[in-house]
Amino acid sequence: MAGLPQAWVALEDAIIYHAKQLVAWSLGDVVREFRGGWQRNGTRSRIATKSILAIKGTIPGGHFHTPGLTNALLFARDRQLCAYCGLRFQLRDLSRDHVIPVSRGGRDVWTNSVTACRRCNTKKANRSPEIASMPLLYVPYVPNRHEHFILRNRRILARRRAANEPSLRRRGALLTR
Repeated sequence: MAGLPQAWVALEDAIIYHAKQLVAWSLGDVVREFRGGWQRNGTRSRIATKSILAIKGTIPGGHFHTPGLTNALLFARDRQLCAYCGLRFQLRDLSRDHVIPVSRGGRDVWTNSVTACRRCNTKKANRSPEIASMPLLYVPYVPNRHEHFILRNRRILARRRAANEPSLRRRGALLTR
């Protein structure tokens, strides 16, 4: 049986999948064991869940859709690097910048959005990078299914991330000036 990673779930939700017998297969180490009530024969019910679960059935729609653009995902995609000065900042010091400003016909989409520090975003103002003399250091892109999966939980273990590496596109490389 095969499948593609779809989402991170809470441990409690994983246990519900087990209790409803919706788990097709599981892999990895046991992450947690939950204990329930007592059965008539005097034994206590227990459900253990592993780190990777395959759920029976299909996903409605079955196709990957472009992930919604949020600041959290945008900043994760750009690794908290300002697209103009190239420095890494704390989340509180970052903002979303539209390469082509919305007021000038740009859209609020992945390919027109980059991470910018507040200083650079203020300096660029309501202008294109060319007019502001602030060239982009990297090209904005739409994360694919695997990139989106990782961006949603940056604390992914190194060995699990390595397993997903072949599916990641080489994107967001710094541009040469």
